[in-house]
Amino acid sequence: MSIQRICVLGGTGFVGRHLAARLANAGYQLKVLTRHPQRHRAFELLPGVTLVGADVHDPKALQEQLAGCDAAINLVGVLHEQSGQSFRAVHAELPGKLVESCRASGVKRLLHMSALHADADTGPSQYLFTKGEGERTVMAARDLAVTCFKPSIIFAPDDDFYNKFANLLKSNWILPLACPNARFAPVYVGDVVQAFETALGDDSTMGKSYELCGPQVYAFKALVEDIARMLGLERRVIGLSDGLSQLQARLFGMLPVKIFTTDNYLSLQVDSVCDCNGLEELGIVPHSVEGVMGRYFADQSPRRRYDALRRLARRA
Repeated sequence: MSIQRICVLGGTGFVGRHLAARLANAGYQLKVLTRHPQRHRAFELLPGVTLVGADVHDPKALQEQLAGCDAAINLVGVLHEQSGQSFRAVHAELPGKLVESCRASGVKRLLHMSALHADADTGPSQYLFTKGEGERTVMAARDLAVTCFKPSIIFAPDDDFYNKFANLLKSNWILPLACPNARFAPVYVGDVVQAFETALGDDSTMGKSYELCGPQVYAFKALVEDIARMLGLERRVIGLSDGLSQLQARLFGMLPVKIFTTDNYLSLQVDSVCDCNGLEELGIVPHSVEGVMGRYFADQSPRRRYDALRRLARRA
């Protein structure tokens, strides 16, 4: 299937920024839909990328923007519900609208971002349950050529997950951590977007779902301790019991800015590790956390900052 013009939903988010840059450099023509194009002017620097103001939840607007495109990519997702952004609306209903809009506009190729262990039958959290509903909807669209990706947590120097814990460790000597034994296989964002690019050029990926994981599996507590090590910080990470983890989730869930909620706690009851890593099937060698984040965090270490100040002092 020949693909040149692609409509991207959720393209201004973390993964979307990396994917847009990679696909633009590969010569694809991208139409990135966003409600607030004025907030994302940096996209205008990418060759072949057009920002379009549109409400992706409006089926009529979605059909209009898909017209003339060869493929659609859906990256829309939320970790915390907000006003006007419920898990159901974003993860379950939007994929259904997108499938119908693809049919109406003649788009035959669809790439969809789900989540590792999303399940419409047994998902323990609303996040995983609704992600599973959306995945089921797109994979059931037999008249479309669909590929679905199911990553573990995604990392990069500009991510939210690793940087959030780095900032917490910088400002706290002791860090109480919920669900310390939950397991992850963090996957590099560059490997994730390479998987998307590979699928666009490989018809054998049509109708398939791919779990995406990095090369190492970490318990949550060990992962956070590893961040402290890479930062050059001596910190104590205290793993909380299940009861205290639930209490922390309830208390933090009351804060105006959501950093950890009961739904997040429920998601952590399922290990975010792959049964079969799709990166291998796609011919992609996964990057390690140490290889990508080690140097990035080392540059933020107290010793490195001290050395930088000494160099500046010598120049003065």
